[in-house]
Amino acid sequence: MKCKDVQSKLIFFLDEELPIKEMQAVQEHLNDCTDCALFAEDMKKTLSILETEKTPELNPFFYTRVKAKMENRETERVINRRPVLVRVLQPVAFSIVLLIGIYAGIKLGASGSAKTSNTVLAQQEMIPYWNGLDAEPIETFLME
Repeated sequence: MKCKDVQSKLIFFLDEELPIKEMQAVQEHLNDCTDCALFAEDMKKTLSILETEKTPELNPFFYTRVKAKMENRETERVINRRPVLVRVLQPVAFSIVLLIGIYAGIKLGASGSAKTSNTVLAQQEMIPYWNGLDAEPIETFLME
């Protein structure tokens, strides 16, 4: 058996999940090959560390705390009926405030458009003066 084959089957060998013939073949290879035997020992150590870390410590009061929290939630549901009204009234209040803001914006925009019409007229009155500047090039003015 080759070293690559043994290393790929080593985890199954250590967990004793291989068929009997393959287990014997891997064991024979480990007896002959020192590199694979060292690798198998390192793998055993690693798996033993993982196995000890895998089992969590049991807290004896875990069940009582979970049960107490579940009972507290049931009593909170019975006592608190007010959040239902808050959940309904809060979006309604926000909608009203939003509509008032939109209305105020429209009114402010309407009053501002009268001012802009006055400025448009003032700009139109200034246009003939600006067009007169095109008739006289600036370079000749600066050269004189």
